[in-house]
Amino acid sequence: MLDIQSIRKDFPILQHTIYNKPLVYFDNAATTQKPKVVVEKIEDGYYNVNANIHRGVHFLSQAATEAHESARKKVQQFIQAKSSNEIIFTRGTTEAINLIASSFTDEFMSPGDEVIISEMEHHSNIVPWQLQAARKGIALKVIPVTDKGELCMDTYKKLFTERTRLVSVTHISNVLGTINPVEEIISIAHQHDIPVLIDGAQSVPHIKINIQELDADFYVFSGHKVYGPTGIGVLYGKENWLEKLPPYQGGGEMIATVTFEKTVFNELPFKFEAGTPDYIGSTALGTALEYIEKLGVEAISEYEDSLLTYATSQIKKIEDVKIYGEAAHKSSVLSFLTGQIHHYDMGMLLDRLGIAVRTGHHCAQPLMKRFGIEGTVRASFSFYNTIEEIDIFIAGIKQIKKMF
Repeated sequence: MLDIQSIRKDFPILQHTIYNKPLVYFDNAATTQKPKVVVEKIEDGYYNVNANIHRGVHFLSQAATEAHESARKKVQQFIQAKSSNEIIFTRGTTEAINLIASSFTDEFMSPGDEVIISEMEHHSNIVPWQLQAARKGIALKVIPVTDKGELCMDTYKKLFTERTRLVSVTHISNVLGTINPVEEIISIAHQHDIPVLIDGAQSVPHIKINIQELDADFYVFSGHKVYGPTGIGVLYGKENWLEKLPPYQGGGEMIATVTFEKTVFNELPFKFEAGTPDYIGSTALGTALEYIEKLGVEAISEYEDSLLTYATSQIKKIEDVKIYGEAAHKSSVLSFLTGQIHHYDMGMLLDRLGIAVRTGHHCAQPLMKRFGIEGTVRASFSFYNTIEEIDIFIAGIKQIKKMF
């Protein structure tokens, strides 16, 4: 059992008031709040261990290097990767997907080759592939979504052709909350000898990840969605794939030797980490993952599921509310519209009640088009949220509904 009131004390921002109302923060799918230990780790890094890493022989450089590489091992352990060489630090999920889109396409794809994505993808798992389609002539094939918000797996199985080179799909939808059957997705792709990239931005904060059991070839996530700082993220790649891929960027750190005639690239993971890395961010991310592990990922999942179940049951009691995303397996996201009330109006009026939700297309415009809407109101939950906050949220929707 989680001690929620004790946990909330670790997040000072949750004690704030908005328009003289207690803050109810239900925008966790966009970014999570940070516990004090994470902010303190950032402060400690700059005040006590700040020096450029890897290349220095002095004490501070070695201390900063040790902290950065220790964080890499924490990430490895958190997702249960085989080796820390498989952990690449990036600026976030978006950069990690762009890295694979660029490097994989350069090395393994020709005009007419295909990448399979899904109709529920975030723009960050659509646009990078479209850029490669424009530059290299590759093609996208799309797994459709059912009315309940689940992937059409029968259609997915039929999308593979002799030109398929990669599957790239989200683990959990940032709009629908759908937990996709990624084990099955990966298994089917591997039967065709096709590698799979999984967008784990919405899954790593909520469910236990064992990357070796999943057997994903690439897996990406962002620090700021998992209680860490902004501007840091992770690309996991199987070592054999990372060895084959060319670097995404060139510069310092990613080289072994440089002459005007030839450059020899560094070993993994440094081949993909050009320039001075965000060693402050990486160490703070490591602290965030330690914080989550201390609470227990399974306990977090169970509690957040209870919040989603309660919120769903209560919002269904309100007349004219339509929920988008009613998959059998969901996590922590509740997207909805209320009658003819525009999602922006609902969001702005909830804000006046101190309730922070996200409105709009949630960087998933193709999914909005599939459902014939412009956007939704999205409430997304974390382990520091409470049943009482959901009651305030539901009362707020009812109050706004009466105004219209």
